Amino acid sequence: MKKILILGSTGSIGVSTLDVIRNFKDKFEIFGLTANSNIELLQKQIEEFKPKFVVVRNGLKSKELKNKVTGCNVLTGEEGLIEVTKSGDYDILVSSLVGFAGLEPTIESIKRGKRIALANKETLVAAGEIVIGLAKKYNSEIIPVDSEHSAIFQCLVGEDKKNIEKLIVTASGGPFLKKSVEDLKNVTVEDALNHPNWDMGSKVTIDSSTMMNKGLEVIEAHWLFGLSKSKIDVVVHPQSIVHSMVEFVDGNIKAQLSLPDMKLPIQYALSYPERFSSKFVNTHFPTLKELTFFEPDLQKFKCLQLAYNSMGEGGTAPCILNAANEIAVEKFLKREIKFTQIPELIDSALNKIEVKHTLDYETILECNRKTREFSQKFN
Repeated sequence: MKKILILGSTGSIGVSTLDVIRNFKDKFEIFGLTANSNIELLQKQIEEFKPKFVVVRNGLKSKELKNKVTGCNVLTGEEGLIEVTKSGDYDILVSSLVGFAGLEPTIESIKRGKRIALANKETLVAAGEIVIGLAKKYNSEIIPVDSEHSAIFQCLVGEDKKNIEKLIVTASGGPFLKKSVEDLKNVTVEDALNHPNWDMGSKVTIDSSTMMNKGLEVIEAHWLFGLSKSKIDVVVHPQSIVHSMVEFVDGNIKAQLSLPDMKLPIQYALSYPERFSSKFVNTHFPTLKELTFFEPDLQKFKCLQLAYNSMGEGGTAPCILNAANEIAVEKFLKREIKFTQIPELIDSALNKIEVKHTLDYETILECNRKTREFSQKFN
């Protein structure tokens, strides 16, 4: 019986994780759940899964929840997140907080040698060198939850990494695949949140619409699999059936395929190296009319090019990219900037904020702070 701590249990990944655990109650139990402010859903999760700890980041909501539940310890804020990850009485951390907020608690879990089911790509984007170094030091497994990285991970089981020619990360293309550059000038928040294939939170959905999501995934793949940017390609695959591929030096290519459902990579991250029998998805090939692939348009989706550039520069450049993108998405969702200004804001931050190449945790924190302060002033 494995004990699971879920950071972000009321988000889309957290909810899907609980769907998986609900089907394997003989194999997993919930140690802890955390949420930002959605205590209505969190309360239902507490009643069903009976965690030992819960954390609510919003102080007022945490106080409200304490008056509604019994039988579990309710902690508050960032301090509560750190306390529960430091507790150590769990086996697997599902890291599904959105953005930079997931970094510190994930690091604390790594230091305790836990398996990390990683759905928070920003952790590796902002501090990949530090995180991977700590994972090796403390013998902590990082199993990716993003469908693309899970696909690559699965394709590499039993393979020697020196035989990799390249990784091929697939992208749906989001809702604007067929839009022109001119069309993007009139994109609304509602347009950008209308993803054709995946049901995700607002931040991740906007990232998909700009293809920054794929840029972040390229940087994450660089750290997860130890390959340079020249060995990581992106191909647009609108059907989201092929989740990613690995090409080997002999010309053979492995791919992982399924209908899009996040419960599959989540279950794999929890059960690895085993595979548990489940009926979440039934991929019936005769019903799949076509599988198509295209080169990404880097003139239209400038965020993807910015991500490649920052990965090539290294140091704190990806941290700048990530922090600026988080603020840009926040501003767009608040209707403070236009859709086409998202890459403009990020590019401005990358040009103005000093990149440092000697990295430690404090340097990453300071870079993140400076970039956010700078980006907030953009209009």
